[in-house]
Amino acid sequence: MSNYKIAVIGGDGIGPEVTNEALKAVRAAGVSFEATDFELGAKHYVTTGEVLSDETLESLKKFDAILLGAIGPAIGSKEVPPGILERGLLLKLRFALDLYINLRPFSGTKSSLSNGNQLYVVRENTEGPYAGEGGQLRPGTPFEVATQGSVNTYHGVARCIRFAFELARDTERKHLTLVHKTNVLVYAGSLWERIFEETSKEFTDVETSYSHVDAATIYLVNDPSRFDVIVTDNLFGDILTDLAGAVYGGIGLAASANLNPVKTGPSLFEPVHGAAHDIAGQKKANPLGAIRSAAMMLKHLGESEAAKRVEEAVLSVSDQIDSRAWSTTEIGDAVAERV
Repeated sequence: MSNYKIAVIGGDGIGPEVTNEALKAVRAAGVSFEATDFELGAKHYVTTGEVLSDETLESLKKFDAILLGAIGPAIGSKEVPPGILERGLLLKLRFALDLYINLRPFSGTKSSLSNGNQLYVVRENTEGPYAGEGGQLRPGTPFEVATQGSVNTYHGVARCIRFAFELARDTERKHLTLVHKTNVLVYAGSLWERIFEETSKEFTDVETSYSHVDAATIYLVNDPSRFDVIVTDNLFGDILTDLAGAVYGGIGLAASANLNPVKTGPSLFEPVHGAAHDIAGQKKANPLGAIRSAAMMLKHLGESEAAKRVEEAVLSVSDQIDSRAWSTTEIGDAVAERV
C-alpha cells in the first residue's frame, strides 16, 4: 500500500472530534498515510482575518486527498458574515481543484424510513446558482434589486451526467433518475434534459426516468426505493441530499465526496453535518458520517478493499447505536474494532 499524503481540515466545533475518529478507522484498515493538519474555518478567520490564502491553496494541491470535519461559527455569532466561509473556503476549493462532482451515498438503517434501500445522489458541484453570477442594484434602499443567476454549461452538465450514468451502470438496479424543474426553469432544464437523453443512447443497459424536484421530495419520503441513482444540479442536489440524510437514518450518518474524477488534483471528503458548537468537546457527536467519508476517500485512492471494510463496519455500528448513548470515541472504537 502507498503512503498517502492526507490534508486534514478539522475545522470548527465537532469537526476535529469526528475527523479524529475517521482517521482512526483508516489506520484500522491498514492503510498507510501521513496526515498534515491545516487550521482553517471560522476560528481561524476570527483570529487571523484569513479564509483561505493562495499560498495555503497551493499547498493543498500537493496532497493525495483532503479530509474535512466541519466549518462554521456558532449559531447566533456575528463574528463571521454569512457567505464568507462558504465562498472563501468551500467554493474556492471546489473551483480551484475542479471538484465538479458531489457524490453522496445513502444506506438506510433498520429504523429509517428507507427500510434498507441504497441511494446515490450525483450533484453537479461547480455551476448553478453557486457559481456566483448575480448582483445588487440600489442596495439598502426601498428600491433594492437582487439578482442571482444559475450558470449551466454544456461541458459542466455533460461531464456530471456521464459520471452518473457510469455509476448507475455499476449498481444492481442500473437505474438513473434526472431531477430538475424543466417546466419552470425551461432554459437550464432543457440543457440538462437534452444532454441526459443524448448520453442515455450510449448507456442502453441503464434504465432512465425523470422527476420534477418538488415531486422527488415527496417520493424520497413516501417511496424512497423508487430511486437508485439521482443526478441533479447544484442547488437541487444540496436540498435533496439533506432530506435524504434524514430519510436514510439521520444527518450524522451522511457522507459526501467532492470529486475530481480525472484526478488532476486532490478530492475533498467531508460529512454533511455542521459544526454543532453546542455539543463540541462533550463527546456527543456522531462520527459515522466522517468515517464513511473517509471510506469514500479510500475508494477514490484505489484502496477498495479497505474502503469496503470501513463501510461495512459503519453500517454494522449504525444499526446498534440507537440502543444506548454512545460517546464519539466509543463509536469510533466500535468501527475500528469491526474493521
